[in-house]
Amino acid sequence: MQLLVFILAYPLLWLISILPYRLFYAFSDFVYFVLYRIVGYRKKVVKDNLRLVFPSKTKEELKSIEKKFYRHLCDSFLEMVKTMNLSKAAVKKRYDIQNVEVIQEIEKTKSILVVCSHYANWEWNVSLNNYVQAKGYAVYTKISNKYFDAWSRKVRARWNTKLITQEETVKTIVKNKQNNVIGIFGMVSDQSPQVIRAQYWADFMGIRVPVINGAETLARKLDLAVVFLKVSKVKRGYYKAEFTPITTDAKSTEKNQITDTFLRMAEQQIYERPEHYLWTHKRWKHRGKEHLSPAAKKQQRTK
Repeated sequence: MQLLVFILAYPLLWLISILPYRLFYAFSDFVYFVLYRIVGYRKKVVKDNLRLVFPSKTKEELKSIEKKFYRHLCDSFLEMVKTMNLSKAAVKKRYDIQNVEVIQEIEKTKSILVVCSHYANWEWNVSLNNYVQAKGYAVYTKISNKYFDAWSRKVRARWNTKLITQEETVKTIVKNKQNNVIGIFGMVSDQSPQVIRAQYWADFMGIRVPVINGAETLARKLDLAVVFLKVSKVKRGYYKAEFTPITTDAKSTEKNQITDTFLRMAEQQIYERPEHYLWTHKRWKHRGKEHLSPAAKKQQRTK
């Protein structure tokens, strides 16, 4: 069944990826109409998230953000598909890295964790590998359909990026260190961990939630630099990326300092242009459950 789904879906994805941009975004408008107006994909989740995070905004303001978000969601999903046939010249034109020298300087001496949130376009982050010497890795969640998973790995390999799971990350970093190999590891770090597994609770967009602190844990244990990647949507189909170092000496930072700094940076870009965040993600679903978390109880006792 997995192979059949892949065989049926692949030709359509390929056709979408080769559409001229005018037709490509016209098709995105059509998908928006179906997804938002007819299907109503996760509308309740989006509405609840926006009301929760922006309690002072009017219904009209929230509705405007909601509509803009769905248009952006369709664009960003299809832009992932576009990656199948996107040339290096095209991605350099449409994904402008403002200060790649930040990464180029750090990679001379140590491996780097590049952390970002589900904002704007995180798929084209892989184009960073056009500008650096270090080996590029992207930490991802394995796709259940093994054929799509293999296809996804193949597409990223065009950008000299190797996909690795969270379980493979530590082993890969340690092996690189043993072989004196510098690596750049991209991580989307605003996911919502399970309550029982949450190691740290903090405020995100004014709401107390469990947060993933895996990037900080890796950086402190394995002496990695941590850099925040801010991606902004300039206009339809065009983005700019800016790197801000969080630390180049993780071992000297206080506990949770790296995680908290990432959260504040992620918040800032969401407040600037909220329509470009992934509001269909149930990021705040565990609010109010801190009492169920063993780590949170320990966190409270040590204060």
